[in-house]
Amino acid sequence: MAVLPFHLAIPVHDLALCRDFYTNTLQLEEGRSSDHWVDYNFFGHQLVIHYKAKQTEEDSHTNAVDGKAVPVPHFGVVLDWEAFQKFAELLKSKGIKFIIEPYIRFEGQVGEQATMFFKDPSGNALEFKAFKDMSQLFAK
Repeated sequence: MAVLPFHLAIPVHDLALCRDFYTNTLQLEEGRSSDHWVDYNFFGHQLVIHYKAKQTEEDSHTNAVDGKAVPVPHFGVVLDWEAFQKFAELLKSKGIKFIIEPYIRFEGQVGEQATMFFKDPSGNALEFKAFKDMSQLFAK
């Protein structure tokens, strides 16, 4: 089955700050925009950041995976191994505060993967991962 681009729209409480983050820190290509939203090419997918006034803080939800507290919900993409390494270095050079630093999860097991988690300025959690063996993406 061919992989088709997904569309994801997320709320941000500071459009200018998040626009700077997605454009300059993550270095995503900006598409159409208005005073209330911005489209991005998110590794071949469409990500839209929509302004929404900041709400009261919600409880942070996490799920234990490989001994780490993984934020839920989160989103991101699976990169190839080399692209993941380069992207991780770019993020480190930009001073990203990681929730979970880049590391190898399930090392030596089915589903072995590189992964990292961080939040955007509005608190949206992102995960980027890579598999040395992409056939393990949907491994059981």
